[in-house]
Amino acid sequence: QVQLAESGGGLVQAGGFLRLSCAASGSTPSSHAMGWFRQAPGKEREFVAAISWSGGRTYYAASVKGRFTLARDNAKNTMYLRINSLKPEDTAVYYCAARVVSVPTQSKEGYNYWGQGTRVTISS
Repeated sequence: QVQLAESGGGLVQAGGFLRLSCAASGSTPSSHAMGWFRQAPGKEREFVAAISWSGGRTYYAASVKGRFTLARDNAKNTMYLRINSLKPEDTAVYYCAARVVSVPTQSKEGYNYWGQGTRVTISS
């Protein structure tokens, strides 16, 4: 079983930045793609960003491209999401996800493991 633990959320003013982390532990697959999703109050969980096992390929939702940067450190089994120029509409619970193949997907159904989420609240 794989455990994912997000951290780094909090209350931040608009225009600021945050760095979210996702640490994987347990029986991590030998090569697994990872991603971030977010769920705002009253809305569906939506894709934010994803990264291949090697880190060589990243994908971003159109709404966050240019402000979000995803990276991973496989030696530490950790993925990082930096969010710049925070906006009130970024307010959501951010979830980390992993899948047992090396190629990421934007579909939440394609992920096998999920973290508990970290809450991000942006004040205007």
